[in-house]
Amino acid sequence: MISTGSLFSRQPAPLLGIDISSSSVKLVELGRDKAGALVLERCAIEPLERGWITDGNIEKFDEVAEAVRRVVKKSGAKTKNVAMALPPSAVITKKIVLPAGMTDQELEVQVESEANQYIPFSLDEVSLDFCVIGPCKTSPGDVDVLIAASRREKVQDRQGLAEAAGLKATIIDVESYASRLAASRLIEGLPNKGVDTMVALFEVGALTTSMQVIRNEEVLYDRDQAFGGAQLTQLIVRQYGFSPEEAESKKRSGDLPDDYTSAVLRPFVDSLSQEIGRALQFFFTSTPHNKVDHIMLAGGSAPLPGLTEAVTQHTGFACSVVNPFEGMEIGSSVRMKKMAREAPSYLTSCGLAMRRFLQ
Repeated sequence: MISTGSLFSRQPAPLLGIDISSSSVKLVELGRDKAGALVLERCAIEPLERGWITDGNIEKFDEVAEAVRRVVKKSGAKTKNVAMALPPSAVITKKIVLPAGMTDQELEVQVESEANQYIPFSLDEVSLDFCVIGPCKTSPGDVDVLIAASRREKVQDRQGLAEAAGLKATIIDVESYASRLAASRLIEGLPNKGVDTMVALFEVGALTTSMQVIRNEEVLYDRDQAFGGAQLTQLIVRQYGFSPEEAESKKRSGDLPDDYTSAVLRPFVDSLSQEIGRALQFFFTSTPHNKVDHIMLAGGSAPLPGLTEAVTQHTGFACSVVNPFEGMEIGSSVRMKKMAREAPSYLTSCGLAMRRFLQ
């Protein structure tokens, strides 16, 4: 939650959520209707070439800035304010306990002196912010405070990208926080409103799959695995001799040879479900837990035919594909069919767009 003024900035004005991953730029704009229900005003995706973004770092600045410009144009958005995010690896977060009743100024001084212990570089080099989470459960009279810090150049990279595309980054969040915010709406839709429900959220990206285990809005465990949808593209290249660009385009459009399902897709779905099972086993062996109540799948590969069934079969746990726009009204400028197909890819950008309403 690093913003130009504050990591935990709150913006009531119109705001675009823009998520930049290794394979695409995703944009979401949300509004509210008169009754206060969320409305999906706009969404759009623009693919990026491999190598433009590596491990969250922008390698090809001009090309990515141009892709951001294109995605805004494609969406028809007029808003200039954007919320963007950094990968969790670029942000240090730490929960500390401080006395309740301090003024903002006193909190700031205290946070800075505490931050020195946890941040491995000079405070002059970081963007630092904090947020009071609430009363401390273990220490009456104290409050839990979340500190978040990132190297200033990482924040400036995102701000510079927005500026190069004619936008203004008013909020810089953390990707995992944004995806969790969007997922929290869906968890509330589970039995018993998701209370005490342990959910394993998997986001299958192009190169990595990230896992967060969440219960009552608390993260019990998180882990990244080097496995993703790009491996399916590689299998298509190997099987049919297409170029990587051709394979990616055919994968998206579904224009593939007749034996694709049996020769390529099923084996990939099977190995992806095994990776998800393996990640859960790591969680079980390194924590006191031995089960989850529900698995949620997000990311571009989440809607692959047969994946939820394969995951349930492999793990024994209920599994569903995430649609972050579930229960929202859909604005007239959104192409329903395209949105429904791509919805699982928008989890993080939807969470970023939701920041608009967090006062």
